[in-house]
Amino acid sequence: MAVSLFNTSAPLAAIDSEIRAKVSAILDAGVYVLGPEVRAFESEFAAYTGTDHAVGVANGTDALVLALRALGVGPGDEVIVPSFTFYASAEAIPHTGARPVFCDVDPETMLITPDTVKAVMTANTKAVIAVHLFGNVAPVEEIEALGVPVLEDAAQAAGTVLEDGRRPGALGTIATWSFYPSKNLGAFGDGGAITTNDDILAETVRTLRFHGSRDKQTFEMVGHNSRLDELQAGILRVQLPHLDTWADGRRAAGRHYEEAGLGELVSLPVAASGSRPAWHLYVVRSERADELRTVLNDAGIGARAYYRTPAHLQPAMHEWGAGLTLPGTDEAARTNLAIPVSPVLSRAEADEVVAAAAALAPA
Repeated sequence: MAVSLFNTSAPLAAIDSEIRAKVSAILDAGVYVLGPEVRAFESEFAAYTGTDHAVGVANGTDALVLALRALGVGPGDEVIVPSFTFYASAEAIPHTGARPVFCDVDPETMLITPDTVKAVMTANTKAVIAVHLFGNVAPVEEIEALGVPVLEDAAQAAGTVLEDGRRPGALGTIATWSFYPSKNLGAFGDGGAITTNDDILAETVRTLRFHGSRDKQTFEMVGHNSRLDELQAGILRVQLPHLDTWADGRRAAGRHYEEAGLGELVSLPVAASGSRPAWHLYVVRSERADELRTVLNDAGIGARAYYRTPAHLQPAMHEWGAGLTLPGTDEAARTNLAIPVSPVLSRAEADEVVAAAAALAPA
């Protein structure tokens, strides 16, 4: 049985007709930019995340840049960011004129911690980007207690919830989201959002996303052209009521792997204390990760290593990352392997993955 790493189409099959009807209605209305669908999605997504404001933007990377600018980050500032993350988390920082400062992660959760942040803080630290990696939840409140605002990079955490009912996106000062098609809540193209409870930050982001203008006449800031369009907003609105069901399916996929005995072969993902992650990626750890990937791929099972070259070692980050020692990051980068996960992954598929993994010859 072949098992793909992602299965984005099956969960959408049940709402295909509703999505097509929504797209048709938007085309008939002829409004495509910052119209009623965007406003409605912003209201609904703010309510879902438990925040006062959601602002739709063009993509998750723009969301990071605009959120940093709204926080006042600029030349001479430092922004702490994990190196074990998608490159965009770090890439957004130099666009503001600030300097990325890379911190380590706990190799077990693959998240930043108050200790790894504190180790690199200076008087110039303006903000910390806490990445909710693979759907897991970074300790935002403990990091903010160090005295700096936290920007949550929640791109991979849609559907994750804390045991007390709160959600990523409402834990720090401001948060960013990506709706790239493979995300837990995915558009049919690029899309992103920023959530916050701060009225001033929200208004600043709204101004920045439209060329630094509030009224299309007066331009108060050097802004950006970064807007979530009506078609993507409409599609996201259709999907949003199903997100929690899909998140439950992702958590169920993790239980299938546990019950199938995968933990006897590799180290399973570790949920942060007090969290119920909606696994965007189900990332196991093994000292033989690359061998395991080959075995799984040969059996028709999707498997992929993430961030083997961490952000601080990427060529464009040489100025800020050269010579750093980040042992937790090195371990996470070397040992991680993503295996199939989706809202509809079955126990039979999990059994197939585990059986294939068990075929790896003993060292």
